[in-house]
Amino acid sequence: MNFSGPIPPMVTPFDASGALDLAAHLHNLQHWMTAGLNGFLVMGSNSEAAYLDESEKLELIRETVALTGKDSRVLVGTGMESTRATLSLTNKAAALGAHAALLLTPFYYREAMSEQVLIRHFFEIADHSDIPILLYNVPKYTGINVTPALVREISQHPNITGMKDSSGNIGQLIQFQAVAAEDFQILVGTAAVWYPALDLGVEAGIMALANLAPAECLQVQQLFAAGEKEKAKALYRKLVPVNAIVTGKLGVAALKYACELRGIKGGMVRKPLAELTDPEKKLVEKALEGADLI
Repeated sequence: MNFSGPIPPMVTPFDASGALDLAAHLHNLQHWMTAGLNGFLVMGSNSEAAYLDESEKLELIRETVALTGKDSRVLVGTGMESTRATLSLTNKAAALGAHAALLLTPFYYREAMSEQVLIRHFFEIADHSDIPILLYNVPKYTGINVTPALVREISQHPNITGMKDSSGNIGQLIQFQAVAAEDFQILVGTAAVWYPALDLGVEAGIMALANLAPAECLQVQQLFAAGEKEKAKALYRKLVPVNAIVTGKLGVAALKYACELRGIKGGMVRKPLAELTDPEKKLVEKALEGADLI
């Protein structure tokens, strides 16, 4: 199960009442497909997955698979706190046609999450999952940073095919590459390291910026692949400040507002998240203007 190119952790649009807006979601999917993307993540961190109930998650998976078709890859974020709940949701997603599952490291009892506990957790799920699984390393939210030793171990399992590393640590990425099994794919999890990661042989990234700038994120990779590295680097440098403001500093509300400015239906955030203030909106607008995105 190989992935290529930028993959958006798709924003989940909510209407003014706080309900899931499926029509807006499908509008966005069509936009991203037209921009040339062929991989999509349902229920990522920037999808407000923590605020979705199971019925909403399954509905999003069903509709995403139906629209994207056989030529696209649909990833699903099915990591839960318990092994049992994670496996249950993963196989429900598989039954709906999801191609692979992205599993967050359990973190509520983080002091108990030793390497051996995590290995046992991921191996048990991988042994019984109907689709391949990928590990999701996002210390920003979990407080747990996956180690190279853990990657070395889990990459040996035939049904654990890769990982998303959202640490943004290039030195650690190199360590992961050095110890992982040959067929284990490492995807970066932030546009902040997209160009350096491409230079290190990474072929795909799950990045929030791909929600609002899908064609631009893809173009960085296309220019790099064509040998036009200076052009790729210049475009990457223009995009990084947008990523820093929208996803690094202000979070999901800013991502959704930036999407709206670009013709993607971000919708409202789900409470207790708050909408942007007017000064924060100005920061987002200024960042997009600086990158020639509006």
